[in-house]
Amino acid sequence: MIKLYGISASRTLRPLWLLEEIGIEYEQVPVDFRKGENRDPEFLKINPNGKLPALVDGDLVLFESMAINLYLARKYGSDLYPDNEADIALTDMWSFWVMSEIEYDLLTVLFHRRLFNEEDRDAERAERAEQRLQIPFAVLNGALGDRDYLLGDTFSLVDLNVAAVFSWCRPARIKLDQWPAVKDWLTRCITRPAFKVAVRKP
Repeated sequence: MIKLYGISASRTLRPLWLLEEIGIEYEQVPVDFRKGENRDPEFLKINPNGKLPALVDGDLVLFESMAINLYLARKYGSDLYPDNEADIALTDMWSFWVMSEIEYDLLTVLFHRRLFNEEDRDAERAERAEQRLQIPFAVLNGALGDRDYLLGDTFSLVDLNVAAVFSWCRPARIKLDQWPAVKDWLTRCITRPAFKVAVRKP
């Protein structure tokens, strides 16, 4: 059986969501970074980076959430993984894009507005990070246009990968009103039943 190590309050949410969408059996092994469990020797044997998530599928051990999702979708989630080279390339592009253009600044806003202790927060740093997000948010808004999803009319892996990162906008108190296509798309994605199940996981 697949074992997924991590908690939903981390990047583990991404493969948790995907596993719920696919509907295959798996075991979640909660590893809580807030308690330092990601530095336990037993976990470091699985992921020597000490980061979440990690996946064990038979003899295969994977870390990095996007690599895990690409693997799971290719092997188990045929209806979510594209069936042509152009859409595969777009799936890879947007999945890498959200990691390089969105994640760091969005996490900076989230930590400095909500998660850090009050004395450790830097409001100016959060504001600068939010300003840097204006351009990539506009890029995604333009790419969506009047489509429901990134590849057209159907929810797929690329939407899940990108929306899992964008789901931090709400706890980070970033309003998306000036990017209506992004706002509507994100709502469609995170109101899916599988997301609701995943986000309630330990």
